[in-house]
Amino acid sequence: MKKFGLYILIFVFLALPFVFYGCKNASAENLSSYAMQLSYDEKTHILKGNESVSYYNNSTEMLSAVYFHLYPNVYKLDGKNKIVSQSHIERAYPNGESEGNIEINYVKLQSDDVQYVIEGEGENLLKINFPDGLYPGQNVQIEIDFIVTLANINHRLGYGENTINFGNFYPIVCVYENGSFRKDAYSSNGDPFYSEIANYDVQLTYSSDYKLATGGDIISSENTQNLTITRVKALKMRDYSFVLSKNFKISSQRCGDVVVNYYGYVDDQNNGEALKTCIDCLSFFNKTFGDYPYNQLSVVKSNFVYGGMEYPGLVIISDEMLSREELNYVIIHEIAHQWWYGVVGSDQVHHAWQDEGLAEFSTLLFFKNCAEYGQNYNTMVNGALESYCLFERVYKNIEGETKFSMDRAIYNFETEPEYTQCTYTKGLLMFDALMQDIGEKKLVKGLKKYYKDYAFKNATPHDLIYCLSKGSGYDLEGYIKSWLDGKVVI
Repeated sequence: MKKFGLYILIFVFLALPFVFYGCKNASAENLSSYAMQLSYDEKTHILKGNESVSYYNNSTEMLSAVYFHLYPNVYKLDGKNKIVSQSHIERAYPNGESEGNIEINYVKLQSDDVQYVIEGEGENLLKINFPDGLYPGQNVQIEIDFIVTLANINHRLGYGENTINFGNFYPIVCVYENGSFRKDAYSSNGDPFYSEIANYDVQLTYSSDYKLATGGDIISSENTQNLTITRVKALKMRDYSFVLSKNFKISSQRCGDVVVNYYGYVDDQNNGEALKTCIDCLSFFNKTFGDYPYNQLSVVKSNFVYGGMEYPGLVIISDEMLSREELNYVIIHEIAHQWWYGVVGSDQVHHAWQDEGLAEFSTLLFFKNCAEYGQNYNTMVNGALESYCLFERVYKNIEGETKFSMDRAIYNFETEPEYTQCTYTKGLLMFDALMQDIGEKKLVKGLKKYYKDYAFKNATPHDLIYCLSKGSGYDLEGYIKSWLDGKVVI
């Protein structure tokens, strides 16, 4: 996700067993899968859901239980972890604060009722025990019946004036690594999500007044009694999301084998220009990093408090992006996330720079190589440099000594500006400095290797450093770690 404030700051400086269809040439073996039945009632703002999860134990250990994230519970108003920081409350809740949540009706294990526990900060975790254990390589069927109540909020999950956003709305399995499940609590800083690739088969029922934007491929859609029933399939996606609106105007164009859909509003005058930006950056990233692996990409204008948000096959663009320059920037940054987060996953909670800094750099690399967009790469980098140096000066004056390390968990950044500057801005500056030292050709070679080697996997910072080192022919571990640890003087 690209924070709204950073867009403004940069431009100030500049101005001053399924049959799946969702992924080409991809195998679905040993991936967990989600079969979901979803029905949305616009009168009550309630989503009724049932998901059947085929879960594989891909670890080397016997599991006694499995954990699911329950992200919608962060929309409770009495929760410890707020959905947005205080500075964004009024823009997030234009009609006053509103509450949302998720309720679990029942859980079944291999078709039998099973006890479950809801725990964690703000009831953000669902724990399901395996009475007989789940051994390595074994598979188990889990059914979860749930209800999600949407808040009236301009956010990943919620209903606004023009759109209804469904991001991070369903129970999703926690990542299992290093002998335990990752149970990270929510943070309003960044994107507190970390997930594995899975397969999705989703049936959506909603009022026929709405148009649907979705990740994955629409396999069928039919109308009956003022309701639309749409089936979506997606292979090898890290998450599933969709958006509903009565106000969408859809523009579509092919980019090679990929259908790109831009969902603007009916009264927009610049949908064609926005679609061209989508096509141009998708084409550039295909050529530069490696082919986008899915059949379609949805770029969706939406009621959203920040600049944008990425999901596999779908990105949300805030309708607060009014100027052509801001809109282009957000579109390009969020589409870059299809490579860095979507296909190549990483731990966004503990190493946010790994996808955000790289997406930010990829955005400027596009402008560097696409002169027709009228943005000067060096001017943009200098603007980011001035922004970061101003941040350091201000924070040193206020706090005395302040941590400037990049490689911290998102909840260890004390403020949103500190998080943004140390992940987005400093991440951009690190990759730019690296490019100045080793050259664009060698840096891109390393990123191509990173994309090829870790597609549909979760990569660590060490994995990225290794690929960049192999691509450049230099040992870059010490160089990059000096940036991550905050030892580099800017």
